[in-house]
Amino acid sequence: MGRRRKSGLNVHGVILLDKSSGLSSNGALQDVRRLFNANKAGHTGSLDPLATGVLPLCLGEATKVCSFLLNTDKRYQATLLLGVTTDSGDTEGKVLSTSEVPDLSVEEIEHCLSVFKGNISQVPPMYSALKHQGKRLYELAREGKVVDRKPREVAIHQLDLLSFNSNKLVLDVRCSKGTYIRSLAEDIGRKLGCGATISQLRRLAVGHLHLDRCFTIEQLSLFKQKDELERCLIPADEILSDWPEIALDTRQCQSIQNGQPIVLPANDSQGLVRMYSEDLFVGIGQLIPAGQLIPKRLFNFN
Repeated sequence: MGRRRKSGLNVHGVILLDKSSGLSSNGALQDVRRLFNANKAGHTGSLDPLATGVLPLCLGEATKVCSFLLNTDKRYQATLLLGVTTDSGDTEGKVLSTSEVPDLSVEEIEHCLSVFKGNISQVPPMYSALKHQGKRLYELAREGKVVDRKPREVAIHQLDLLSFNSNKLVLDVRCSKGTYIRSLAEDIGRKLGCGATISQLRRLAVGHLHLDRCFTIEQLSLFKQKDELERCLIPADEILSDWPEIALDTRQCQSIQNGQPIVLPANDSQGLVRMYSEDLFVGIGQLIPAGQLIPKRLFNFN
């Protein structure tokens, strides 16, 4: 059987979507893919259907940076409903318990939040995409099953109280990759003695990519011309702009594009870098001791 012919376009770049509530990350991806008529698309980790905000979607060759965006810090504004626990950790789930909310002072809340700052151990929620014996946890949860989950180490870099009334807390959270805000809310509610669940969640940033650069599906739908849509895209290398860059000459570039490592005698740095040849982004490389540069991801924007 022959290979299926691609009917879309070779569109390359990252679109920052301001995802609406109720839309799944995959649903958002397919909507954007259709708008751009893109041959290839991928997202950088799912955002809960309840949640809104920054969802980077990668098109074409930019899908090669998806895994690197997965590893960046995230920032959220989270609203916690106190006195309620649900099976999903948010208000879309089945209510498991309700409790009277104690008369809390700001000082008591601040003290509670301080416990969760820094490196903490967190148990992933059942409603997550992690796998247990080959099956997604959310699939097991929908079957009414609960399995043991191993705690994971995450980092809460910032946890600030923005506002508080009788049964709601609004928090500003900056955290490491792999942090579940729903689990954090449940742990905070447990510490306060009344339980808590997420009622609103808005992602404000993924790494250095902020909400102010995002477009909604509705905004993108207004652009009827291909060039109008493509002006909304962020180049793949700009996503990695905080990485060092290496300029290659013609001979070095040819070796790298053939998958061969090269030696940069004057360079003793280590780590991932952006590689350029005559200002053209070639790909991602890794510097190792002795000045050796190894190709990791090569890009072809044709």
